[in-house]
Amino acid sequence: MTRRTFLAAAAVPLRGDTKRPTLCMFSKHFAELNYAELGKTCKDLGFAGVDLTVRPKGHVPPERVAEDLPRAVDALRKAGLEVPMITTDLTSASNPAAVPTLKTAAGLGIPFFKPGYWRYTNVDPLTRIKEVGADIRGLAALAAEHKITMGLHNHSGTYVGEAVWDTWEMIRDLDPRWTGFYYDPAHAAIEGGLGGHEITQRIVTPRLKMVSLKDFVWKKEAKGWNPVWCPMGEGTVNWKQVFADFVRAGYAGPMSLHLEYDGGMDVPTRVAAVRKDLAYIHNYL
Repeated sequence: MTRRTFLAAAAVPLRGDTKRPTLCMFSKHFAELNYAELGKTCKDLGFAGVDLTVRPKGHVPPERVAEDLPRAVDALRKAGLEVPMITTDLTSASNPAAVPTLKTAAGLGIPFFKPGYWRYTNVDPLTRIKEVGADIRGLAALAAEHKITMGLHNHSGTYVGEAVWDTWEMIRDLDPRWTGFYYDPAHAAIEGGLGGHEITQRIVTPRLKMVSLKDFVWKKEAKGWNPVWCPMGEGTVNWKQVFADFVRAGYAGPMSLHLEYDGGMDVPTRVAAVRKDLAYIHNYL
């Protein structure tokens, strides 16, 4: 091998050098664990980070964010984990917790936050989008001021943002450094039918900030067909295509695992369920 050939080969990054997404556990599903216990559990499971709840009944109560968020982050980092995102219930910049939450999180080096949810009401949907858009612009301004990025979650049902198109209309003119998508392939598949979820993933990719991982099946019940949460890979989401699209896009942000089917499980059973989901995810990551 000549010197020139060697240098050319060295310039090509090895597969192992490629930055991967940060696989996180959504702390909601271990709500009874304190910060140290949460850190040990998530580290032992093999996670790289934690998606930490900073909302009522979460790991960090909003009214104590300035005192408790640093304690939580310190405990998790001591366990060898990152805290790349927090999940909040913020829907307005006028919320008394908004500034303390974003200021404290940004000061701790947390790059992303998820706001709360807005519902469609009896108001005309386009009018409602304008109303919610004003709230989002206010939060986006705070995000820019404190240098922390907001990712809007596409939640199925009667939530504003369920279709992704509505969120895009509200954020298209906002600075993409501070406002983007927290994409949920499962909720997108619920709303997207045969092919709509594939289109929505293409829409969110240029402004993709965070990803939620969960799966579901359709079940016929007394009131009709409903989505029912299930373990990863046992449901409707075409994960092979979803992960291939993430890889193709070079996505390297947080991926938050949700265990929405955990109803009534004790901690050891939840840990076993998470291990199974993680094994499935690692097939693709």
